[in-house]
Amino acid sequence: MNIHIELTKRGNAMTETAETASDFIRDIIDADIRADKNGGRVITRFPPEPNGCLHIGHAKSICLNFGVAADYKGCCHLRMDDTNPAKEEVEYVDSIKQDVRWLGFDWGKHLHYASDYFGKLYDYAVELIRKGKAYACALGTEEFKGYRGSPDKPGKESPWRNRSPEESLELFRRMRAGEFEEGAYVIRAKIDMNSPNAHMRDPVIFRIKKAEHHRTGGAWVVYPMYDFAHCLSDSIEGITHSICTLEFEVHRPLYDWILNELGARHPQQIEFSRLNLTYTVMSKRKLIELVKDGRVSGWDDPRLPTISGLRRRGYTPASIREFARRVGVTKFEGFTDIALLEHCIRDELNKTAPRVMVVQRPLKVVLENYPAGQVEEMECVNNPEDQSMGVRKVPFSRELYIERDDFEENPRKDFFRLAPGREARLRYGYIVKCVSAPKDPQTGEISELRCVYNPATRGGNVPDGRKVKGAIHWVSAAHAVDVQIRLYDRLFTVERPEENEAVDFKTHLNPCSLEVLMGKAEPLMGQAKAGSRYQFERKGYFFADPVESVSGAPVFNLIVTLKDTWAKIAKRGG
Repeated sequence: MNIHIELTKRGNAMTETAETASDFIRDIIDADIRADKNGGRVITRFPPEPNGCLHIGHAKSICLNFGVAADYKGCCHLRMDDTNPAKEEVEYVDSIKQDVRWLGFDWGKHLHYASDYFGKLYDYAVELIRKGKAYACALGTEEFKGYRGSPDKPGKESPWRNRSPEESLELFRRMRAGEFEEGAYVIRAKIDMNSPNAHMRDPVIFRIKKAEHHRTGGAWVVYPMYDFAHCLSDSIEGITHSICTLEFEVHRPLYDWILNELGARHPQQIEFSRLNLTYTVMSKRKLIELVKDGRVSGWDDPRLPTISGLRRRGYTPASIREFARRVGVTKFEGFTDIALLEHCIRDELNKTAPRVMVVQRPLKVVLENYPAGQVEEMECVNNPEDQSMGVRKVPFSRELYIERDDFEENPRKDFFRLAPGREARLRYGYIVKCVSAPKDPQTGEISELRCVYNPATRGGNVPDGRKVKGAIHWVSAAHAVDVQIRLYDRLFTVERPEENEAVDFKTHLNPCSLEVLMGKAEPLMGQAKAGSRYQFERKGYFFADPVESVSGAPVFNLIVTLKDTWAKIAKRGG
C-alpha cells in the first residue's frame, strides 16, 4: 500500500503533518471529484445485517468506509440491512452500534434501516411487475434449483414466467395481505435464464416471511431480498460510493440492473478483498455455530475474532485501526497472518502499559540468610519506554514466589536461571543462589527452593564484576495477592480451518485454547481497575476483565505474549 505524506512549509523546511492512505478506491474517488461527479460529494455507508455480532473483517470495512468519508469531508451512514426478521434481533443492532462507536467512528444523524424503506421497496417491486420485469412465481426454492441450471448449463424458464402483470400484481397484493403461507409464492425479477451469471437468472426479490420484525412487528409479511433492498437503500440514501467486499462482485450486474430498470439514482459499487485471518474463522454462520453449540462462552469470548471478543480480550480501538491500515485495500484475495494483529497491539502496549510482576505458576523461595521479619521496598520502573510513568515501590522479604519454570533440577546447557548450586538475579532485587530443592514426599515434585542472597548485590549491583545472566521476576509471599489469569492461545490448531469444506471446521478446534491459572501478584494488582492493561514482566500483556473483575479479585486476560512474531511475517514478505 502506498502512503501519501502531506507536507506543509515552515520557513524553508518541509514538515510532515499528516499521513493519508492511498489505494485504488481513493484513486477512483479522486477521479470522480476531478470530473465533478456527484457534485464532488462523497457519501459511503456501512450496511451490516443484524443477525450476528461484527468481527475483525467488518472492522476493516468500518475503517475503510468511515475513513474514506472522513478523508473527503463527506459522511458515512450506518445502515442495518434488516430484511430477514427470522434471524435478526435488537441485541445485534445494539451490539453493532456499540462496536462502531468503540472503534472511534460516529454516524451522526445518519443511522438508517432497510426497514425504513419497506413501503418504498414494495412500490418498486410493483413498478417492476407493471413493466413486465418481474412476476409472481409458485416454484419453491428446491424446485427452482432444477430450473436455474449450472455454470456450464443454461437455465430454463419458470412455467409462471409469462404470467400477466395484472395477475402477478394481484398475487403480490394477496401475498402482502397474508393470504398465503411461506413459500407459496415469491416475486422474481425477469432477467435472463441463459445468463452466465447465475445471480441474473430470475432472482427472487420478494418473499413471504411470517415472523415478527424487530422494528415493524407484524406490519409486513412480505420482505425484500437482500440484493433488492441493498441497492435501492443505497440509492434512496444518496450513497455515492457503495464499497463492499469481492464476493459481491458477481452481484454487481444485478445491482446495476435493478437501479437501471427503475431509473433510480445510481451509486457506484466498488469491491475490495475481504479479510481472511489465519487460525480463525470469518464466516458469520460458523461463528454463530460456535456460540450456539457452547464451544465458546459467547459472542464476546476473547478467543473469537468478533469485535466484542477482541474488546473483551483487551485489544484497543487504535490497534485495530492500525491493523486495518497495515492490511490495506486491494483486489487480491489472500490470508493475513494473525501475528500482524498481535504485532499492532503489542507495539502500542509496549509504549503505554505499566510493567508489573506477576507469578503465574508459583514456586516458593526461602532466603535462608535473609533476616526474618525484614521487609525492604525495591524501586521498580513502571515503563522504560516512557520515563514519565515514574517508578513504584515493591516489597521484598525472606519468602518469595518465582515461576516454577525458572528452576530446573537438571538444567539444559542454555538454561541460565536457578538450578542447584547456581545463581540468578532477582529483578530489581538481589543475586540469589540455590542451595537445595526439597521435594514433596508424596508427589516427588519440588516443594520449595532454599536459597541464599548476596546483600551487596541489591538492585542488580555486582561488586566483583561477575556475569550473572539469568534475571527472573518475583513477588513477596507475605504481600502477594491472588489473581486469576486466563491464558489464551489460537482458537484453531491449523492456519486455515475453513480450507477443506469436506471436513467439519470444528475438528480443528484447539483444546488448549484456554488455560485458567491462579497466580501471585505484587500488592497493587489487588486493586487493579477493570479495563486496565499491564505488561506482566517476561510474560505478556494482560487486561483486567471488564465483566468479571471486582475490586480485590481481578481476573486478567492474556492479550498477547511478549514474543514478537512479526519478524517471521516480514521474512516471508507477507
